[in-house]
Amino acid sequence: MSAFDHTKYRPFPQVEIKDRQWPDKTITQAPIWCSVDLRDGNQALVDPMTVEQKKRLFTLLVKLGFKQIEVGFPAASQPDFDFVRALIEENMIPDDVTVQVLTQAREHLIDRTIEALAGVKQAIVHIYNSTSKVQREQVFRMSRQEIIDIAVSGVQLVKERVEKHPETQWRLEYSPESFTGTELDFAVEICDAVVKKWQPTQENKIILNLPATVEMSTPNIFADQIEWFGRHIQQRDCIEISLHTHNDRGCGVAAAELGLMAGADRVEGTLMGNGERTGNMDVITLAMNLYSQGVDPKLNLADVKEIIEVVEECTQIAVHPRHPYVGELVYTAFSGSHQDAIKKSLTCQTPEDGWNVAYLPIDPNDLGCSYEAVIRINSQSGKGGVAYVLENDYGLQLPRWLQVEFAKKVQARTESLARELQRKEIWETFEQAYLNKADKAELVSYKLERNGSDQLKAVVRQQEEEWQLEASGKGSLHALSEALKERLGQPVHITEYSEHALTSGSEAKACTYLQVQVGEKAFTGVAISEDTVSANLNALLAAVSPVLLANKAKVA
Repeated sequence: MSAFDHTKYRPFPQVEIKDRQWPDKTITQAPIWCSVDLRDGNQALVDPMTVEQKKRLFTLLVKLGFKQIEVGFPAASQPDFDFVRALIEENMIPDDVTVQVLTQAREHLIDRTIEALAGVKQAIVHIYNSTSKVQREQVFRMSRQEIIDIAVSGVQLVKERVEKHPETQWRLEYSPESFTGTELDFAVEICDAVVKKWQPTQENKIILNLPATVEMSTPNIFADQIEWFGRHIQQRDCIEISLHTHNDRGCGVAAAELGLMAGADRVEGTLMGNGERTGNMDVITLAMNLYSQGVDPKLNLADVKEIIEVVEECTQIAVHPRHPYVGELVYTAFSGSHQDAIKKSLTCQTPEDGWNVAYLPIDPNDLGCSYEAVIRINSQSGKGGVAYVLENDYGLQLPRWLQVEFAKKVQARTESLARELQRKEIWETFEQAYLNKADKAELVSYKLERNGSDQLKAVVRQQEEEWQLEASGKGSLHALSEALKERLGQPVHITEYSEHALTSGSEAKACTYLQVQVGEKAFTGVAISEDTVSANLNALLAAVSPVLLANKAKVA
């Protein structure tokens, strides 16, 4: 019999809430952010961070703009205690940053916590105890009132201890741990008791943190829980409702967003979502989601490479290449249709219209990512991506007919190598196909006189053999076509023509792309020269080079 049995599970109950408001809300400003990387994130690591690693990560968090940072559980371990002391004694905490520490609501742990914070300018003491039905009944075997008594006595102990240290500005945070598994009426009851004991004011609000310690429902039900709580808690004007979502169902960010819509003020999370089990809510993803909607996230995430470097070094966890916003591949398109859409959209951008590029929700440049990573070429890529690379890196503006032709050559090479091509390799493929062919015919010199019609005299070299061409025509290309017609004994028709300046200024070069018809066959020629006439003539010679060789062999 299969062990995969869905009948052992029960759906999470709906919240009875009338006229819910959150579905019609939008997030118009950033929440109060609190990083818990150094506590919640750290306790989830195989090898917890050293004090020096914590210092490095703390410095990064300050640089990013976090004003509240949970720095540890100083009563639980000596390294956490030492780190908190180092931050204070080495004057590492800016005046506008408040450190937060976690402790259980137990006397000896609270005493040790206050000891760790001695001399700090401002601090948040974060106490918690488990309140969920399963924890009460199966773990602690306590009544609701007994659980309330633990929380209230813990608040009283903190209150007594901090009153002895008036030099510090103190705040209290209380978490009914496993809020999502706690009956809503009981969550409100225990939080009301905590608020009453602490006696917050509008100037010094208490933080009620409502953690999805385990994500148990769809995000909309979590939002219902937050709205229901906010409607029923007393002294709401003296309270900051905080969220601490986990990612057990893969919806930590979505739950936080809907929780903010439901009235929450504050969000706790970690960079890249590091945390126990499937991780905490990812602050960067939520912040960039706000940013992509035109909301200032109040965090400076412009140097994503530095963020990744520090986080990976401190956590010893590699950032997934598909991680939202910051992964190595998230702005990369391999699909040909995607590449073509991105290329065309980028050329249409104007500051007045705002960012609106197919497949790119934000401008990669905003995170310090270059466009080199946007389009990468493998066997699934198309003409748009190849053309983008050549234009962006080398200034070539391939006409559509040549994009189609060259993309096939690139695809053939990627398939033969069974890997993507580096950008330099794409250029090398183009050079080999069009610019550096050993049998290519090219100008040695030319003279062009305009007297009614264009008189062209040219010296051409191919495979160390030189010869002269002379003809007249309506323009230099027509004149050379006539001269080649005489040499080959058949007409040379130019069917496609495109040219552009390759660079600007005194060192400007011209690039010409030609497709010609000789007999029943079509040939392509590309040339880059110091002037447009030379580029035109060399492109035509490059195109007919195979015919010139074949004609020479026939004569021989």
